[in-house]
This record gives sequence, structure tokens and C-alpha cells, in this order.
Amino acid sequence: MGLWHRYATLAYAAVFVAVIGHASSEFVSVLCKISGPELSVWRFILGSAGLLIISLLLPSRRNLLEPMRQEGLKLILLSLWGVSFCYLMFHWSLDYATVPQVATAVTTVPIFVGLLNLWLNRQPFTPAKIITGLCALLGVALLITDGYLTKLASSANNLTGMLMVMVCTISMAGYLVVVRPIIERHGALRITTLTLTIGALGLWVGVGIFFGRWVNPLNLFQRPPEQISALLSLGICNTTITQFLWIGGLAAVPDQTRGSYLFYLKPVIAACLAVFILNQMITTWGILAIIVICGSVLVEPFLGHLGHKEI
Repeated sequence: MGLWHRYATLAYAAVFVAVIGHASSEFVSVLCKISGPELSVWRFILGSAGLLIISLLLPSRRNLLEPMRQEGLKLILLSLWGVSFCYLMFHWSLDYATVPQVATAVTTVPIFVGLLNLWLNRQPFTPAKIITGLCALLGVALLITDGYLTKLASSANNLTGMLMVMVCTISMAGYLVVVRPIIERHGALRITTLTLTIGALGLWVGVGIFFGRWVNPLNLFQRPPEQISALLSLGICNTTITQFLWIGGLAAVPDQTRGSYLFYLKPVIAACLAVFILNQMITTWGILAIIVICGSVLVEPFLGHLGHKEI
């Protein structure tokens, strides 16, 4: 059992660092100068390669065949569903829906994590979690749309995209819930490595078939130096490290739904990075949204604690 299973604070800290990695990936992606679907393949091929190298360097985590022998079919299906299909739907949805619509819909992951944990694991989805989750989601909508909530209204033209991104969101939440007991049996590093590697292969095939873009990893070092650096940064920092901390951390926290609520901070962190890196200004709506989001995430544990005391 790892340290983050014994120390809850360490597990929550890992999830928070992972959220920073998710938020900063958008800035690194711009530097790659590659379109979305193709970039997702590069990201997961390089990220899974990094995880494979780390796993093979650690004697205690080197045996990747053991989990496959014991529950290989489950891992393959989970990888194709929770990584390949999920991220294919995410990038494909951007062809139909707007970026604010997709970004807002994706942040509903914690709500679906709570509902799935309630259904599959009988883990309580308390009123405190529901109320603070909805408040945080409203804050995300305000931050991303800068107060113009009409931008989120669906029409016939983007209904397909919204359906795709909701399928992506539910798939991601389902993956996080289902993978938790598997990680408890085999360890976070091995399972993250296996699912991302299998998922990267599925994503490579999916993008090749549906988008006609067959990525050749051997061409990486034939690209301009700036693009190579950006791709390696996206693959190693924003995928190898980030996905390990995200998946492993959420499998280790005592309350997975509460841990997933840290994902609401992703657009807040992205907004702060935009201020410090790009010198962009935050509007009054943006400041209000940040207060609502951070307040919701911080208040939920206290409300939950008070609820337990009353019971």
C-alpha cells in the first residue's frame, strides 16, 4: 500500500497537482501547433511511453503482465472505453460544439463520479456535495463565458457536440470509479501505465480511421526544435506525471467524490496562469466566478463534517 493510501492529505495534494497539470496542458498544447485529434494521439503515445519507462525501471512495478493475466479483458475494455473512446469523443465534440460549451460540460465529471459511486459503491452523495457541486459548476460557466450564459444555450447545430462531450464526461467518471479497486489490487503506476498504453493504441487507431491522421511517432525528432520541446513537455509533464497523480490520487483519497471536486479548480488555475503568463486581465465576472468556485470546493468538506456531527 502506497503512502497516499495511508496519508489522505498526500492523496488530495496529488490530485491538486494533477489538476494544475490538466490546466497548464492547454497552454503547452498551443505551443505544439498541432490540431486537436492528432495532438491527443501524440500526447498519449508519449505519455504512456514515459509511464512504461518508469514502470520498467522500478523492480516492484516491472511486472506489467501480472495484472493482464489476472484481469486482462477488464483492463482492455476499461482502457478503450475510459481513455480511447473518451478522448476521441472529447476532441470530436469540438467540431460541433463551442469551446465554452465543451469546457463547461467536462467540469461536470465530479457530479457523475458522485452519482456512479452512489450507484455502484453505495457511497453517500450528500446534499452538501450536490449543492456545492452545482454552485461550482455555475461558477465555471460564469468564468468560461465571462458572464454571458447565453453562450451555453444549445441549438440544432451543436446538439451533436454536446451529446458527444456528455458521453465523454460520463465515460471519464465511470473510468475513475471502476479503476479504483483495480488500482488497490495492483498499484497505481502499473494500472495507469497499462490503461494509458492500451488507450493510446486505441486512440491512434480511432483518430486514424475517423480523422484520416495516422501519427508516426518515429517522426518526432524530424520536427522543429520548439515543437519537439512542446510535445515532450505535454507528453511527460502533462500526461505521464499528471495522469499518474490524477488517477492514482483519486484511487487513494478516502472520499473519491470529494477528491474529484478539485477538478472544478481547473478553469480557475487556467485563468490565473493566463494572468501571470499571458498578462491577460480578469473581468469582474471572472473574479466573482473564481470566488464561487473556490468557495464551493473549500466549503464542501466543512458542510460534510457538520452533517456527520449532526447525525
